[in-house]
Amino acid sequence: MSIKFTLALLFSFLSLTVLAQNAIIKGKITNSFTNQPIAGATVSIQGKTNNAITDSLGDYSLSNLAPGVYNLKINFIGYKPKSVFDIAVSNAKATVLDITLETEVSNLDEVVIQRARFVKPIESPLSLRTIGATEIKRNPGGNRDISKVIQSLPGVSAPVSYRNDIIIRGGAPNENRFYLDGIEIPNINHFTTQGSSGGPVGLINVDFIKEVDFYSGAFPAARGNALSSVFEFKQKDGNPDKMGASLTVGSSDFAVVADGPISKKTTYMASYRLSYLQGLFKLLGLPFLPSYQDFQFKLKTKFNTKNELTIVGLGAIDKAVLNFNTEKTESNLYTIANFPENKQDNYTIGAVYKIYREKGFSTLVLSRNYLNNKAYKFQDNDQSKIQTLDYHSTETENKLRLENSSLEGKYKISFGAGVETADYTTNSLQVLPGGTEGYISAINFIKYGAFAQVSAPYLADKLNLSFGLRLDGNSFSSKGENPFKTLSPRFSASYNFNEKISFNFNTGIYYQLPAYTVLGFRNNTGGPLLNQNVNYIRSAQVVAGLEYNTLKSTKFTVEGFFKNYSRYPMVKVFGDVIPLANLGADFGVVGNKPVIGETEGRSYGLEFFAQQRLNKGFYGIFALTLFRSEFKDKLGEYVQSSWNNRYILSMTAGKILPKNWEIGAKVRLGGGSPYTPYDIAFSSLKSNYSIYPQGVQDYDRLNESRLKGFYQLDARVDKKYPFKKFNLNVYLDIQNLTYNKYETQSQLVLDRDASGNAQDAPGDATRFKTKLLTNTSGNILPTIGVIFEL
Repeated sequence: MSIKFTLALLFSFLSLTVLAQNAIIKGKITNSFTNQPIAGATVSIQGKTNNAITDSLGDYSLSNLAPGVYNLKINFIGYKPKSVFDIAVSNAKATVLDITLETEVSNLDEVVIQRARFVKPIESPLSLRTIGATEIKRNPGGNRDISKVIQSLPGVSAPVSYRNDIIIRGGAPNENRFYLDGIEIPNINHFTTQGSSGGPVGLINVDFIKEVDFYSGAFPAARGNALSSVFEFKQKDGNPDKMGASLTVGSSDFAVVADGPISKKTTYMASYRLSYLQGLFKLLGLPFLPSYQDFQFKLKTKFNTKNELTIVGLGAIDKAVLNFNTEKTESNLYTIANFPENKQDNYTIGAVYKIYREKGFSTLVLSRNYLNNKAYKFQDNDQSKIQTLDYHSTETENKLRLENSSLEGKYKISFGAGVETADYTTNSLQVLPGGTEGYISAINFIKYGAFAQVSAPYLADKLNLSFGLRLDGNSFSSKGENPFKTLSPRFSASYNFNEKISFNFNTGIYYQLPAYTVLGFRNNTGGPLLNQNVNYIRSAQVVAGLEYNTLKSTKFTVEGFFKNYSRYPMVKVFGDVIPLANLGADFGVVGNKPVIGETEGRSYGLEFFAQQRLNKGFYGIFALTLFRSEFKDKLGEYVQSSWNNRYILSMTAGKILPKNWEIGAKVRLGGGSPYTPYDIAFSSLKSNYSIYPQGVQDYDRLNESRLKGFYQLDARVDKKYPFKKFNLNVYLDIQNLTYNKYETQSQLVLDRDASGNAQDAPGDATRFKTKLLTNTSGNILPTIGVIFEL
């Protein structure tokens, strides 16, 4: 679809007539620890005269609002003032927003009316960013994909491809953990890389999201088995007043969402999304045809003010096949020769039961997640020839976790424990240079962990301290049985020089168990588990920084970080040995290799961050990260890791205009990624290339080369039409507006003659004549989308 046609279609909607406007924001204000309603709290809209006072049940209502986006401020004696940003409202249905307030330990006898401000948790006073649903939806180039939106934040590398690998502060993509309403989910992308993360399309439907807390470090003791980041996705509740629905049609899929009340105490949200990428890619003549579908639901029952139950479900079905009818270009032939056909399905289902007491609450979490991954390929894509890949694997986890949080005077105390069963199976066959690797394996074991954290303010809230401990263990091996071997102390401190400037600090030790693909590896069926003695990977981290909060919806931070890795597995690949940390950002499977020893690594750098939350119609983010990431190689020498981009710059800005127009733009710059050159002589051997038609890296030159730098400009235009009974939103999202072409590692292909036949290397009949084919990405991707809401 051309840009001219897309723009013409977008502007044609100007002729529509908008009806009367009468939007409402309403909800309940409660105590964050006891869930008791707060009567008499003031709820006001930033920059407006509208305000409301909560009644005896904590309920408030702000009516007669024009459709748009607002910030709320909440104040009450004895509680910390709170601001809630970017609340989108319409006149089709009321926006229901329940808000919790935390008790203010000091100054209980005075009311302090403050302007909009950023609130940071005492456990993690730095390296935490919060993204609202409206920010995700409007993000230029994000196309409503959460995995793409987080690339605007500091410390997050932007992969130079169409994938959503999450690379935080120079750490590998498998070092992150994700939680959905407190329920751990294994991945957040379609076509996920088993043993790592990432994929081309986000899995979570943004229409469910209330906000996302992103910890790029300094995560609290309640969260374990992570080295680089933790994501907490908080979902909205279904509308308690009436049924509603929305239909979203975008460039790659359409989604249907429904929500509403089931009874006076129970609400629901449910969605289904179906892609039409397969047909679109076929029409464009691309060599592979992906398709996906996913579902998501949430049930919330509030039995009373003391007890509530949340049930969450998330799942996907993914399929990718080859397009043998595409044009026979060198690039397409290379893709067809190397891209396996793939089928995946996965789901997570869980329940969270929360019990509130006089001074706190307890949370019981029960969940199950499952992944089924299949991939297959034949030599020369001919099923009459040998099968070069036949892979089938499953992962199943059942988890039980109990947490308790309370406020004892000025001390915030939390503790908990969890246990889970892990089952992994694989039936793997792969023909590679050097021989065939094939085995059947199954493992099942138990993982367990516990934590405690105490936090308190001192010196009239100027000094905030938090200390936590965590330990984890498992029954997989003798090295993991003793949880005290993974004792993880974590300490945070924050000193507020005044209400605007603060110094923040955190240090801690973090552990992560290697992926099941590593743990379940065998040399052959019936053989021993070769990696049974692997350790938890260890990372000791220090983060310190300054924050300046203008109290006008703007803040500036600078943070320095240092991560020291140890016990990182070294794996055997093509007869060589490299750190496992250098693998992970590709399709397929990561970690199904023998572990040959351990290594060390480090990542360190500086982050500069500025954020302007919505104020007078303007919003923006500036994020700059300067860093270095490196691991010791097989010779014990530090070599830059595959994630050592050195610098990442992201700038996002937008403006809400009159008549419900909104425009935004995002610029991203990044240093080129390191890569390992090919061993041309080994790769071009006929015995190798005929079964593995691509370059084999020369790991004696690990990450010796570097790609060119990356930049991209994205833009977005939204136009909303708030009718009386429904809303219509039309948007134009353009990725890579400047049509920048960026290079990835070249492809090693056969240098064929004029008739398309393979040639022998000059003077050597045992080798093919090969050449390096320039591999570029970076098409301009305009998307026109329509969102219809009832």
